[in-house]
Amino acid sequence: MNTIAPQQSSEPTWLKIIRLLRWDKPEGRLILMIPALWAVFLAARATPPLLLVGVIVLGTFATSAAGCVANDLWDRNIDPQVERTRNRPLASRALSIRVGIVVGCVALVCAFILSLYLNQLSFWLCVAAVPVILLYPGAKRVFPVPQLVLSIAWGFGVLISWSAVTGSLDRATWLLWGATLCWTLGFDTVYAMSDREDDKRIGVNSSALFFGKYAPEAIAVFFAGTVFLLAWLGVVMHLHLGFWLTLVLATSGWIWQYTRLRNPQLPNPAYGEMFRQNVWLGFLLLGGMIAGILI
Repeated sequence: MNTIAPQQSSEPTWLKIIRLLRWDKPEGRLILMIPALWAVFLAARATPPLLLVGVIVLGTFATSAAGCVANDLWDRNIDPQVERTRNRPLASRALSIRVGIVVGCVALVCAFILSLYLNQLSFWLCVAAVPVILLYPGAKRVFPVPQLVLSIAWGFGVLISWSAVTGSLDRATWLLWGATLCWTLGFDTVYAMSDREDDKRIGVNSSALFFGKYAPEAIAVFFAGTVFLLAWLGVVMHLHLGFWLTLVLATSGWIWQYTRLRNPQLPNPAYGEMFRQNVWLGFLLLGGMIAGILI
């Protein structure tokens, strides 16, 4: 077993905790929040209670924080072998395992307190999401496409937020849930492509490795599924022109990403760049959903 000496650093502990929670890299927190916001604005016909929106925003931050800590605890002996993750606080031993566990528990307690505001169905969906979030990091060791597990975790945001408004789940909910799964599989496979060599060397799974040279085509299929399900949702919910315009723009963005991904010489930073672009595409679609109801 590899032993890693604790990192000596003048960085304050609070800043190490910020990095542990990835709050210094907000893209990953925002992209988790987007499907939950899609759901709450669609379910409430663009006028959700502001307090509920606040609970959902804070809840995604809390659950994302717990997920990041769980991931880093699982991977504390793997991350030092990956260029992108070797400086994470638990991987570099800048923070102890005990501190990581305490921080993760605090995040879960915060998420639990926020969930008490929700109705019974939404609360139990929150409970059901916890094991998926905590066990996802282990999926890469035993499951060939761990990004699917992450997608299911992401999808809980749709189910929780929608049911928090309506108290039920209907056909439109499941269309949005399916679109979220496809979208998450797409952008997280893009993200995983930057770690392919390290993951192969270490022996962990990812969708980028599973699809191999056909990864760009798989991503194209996932994004196409996203477009199809969002279009179906737009028909079911009778969304107006604003939604369709943003869906066309988002589709153009995904087509452009696919053409870039086909380049075998694409530099590693480009994958993270495309991941971040999906944050903006997600917010673009959120604006289109609101406009498609109100205008």
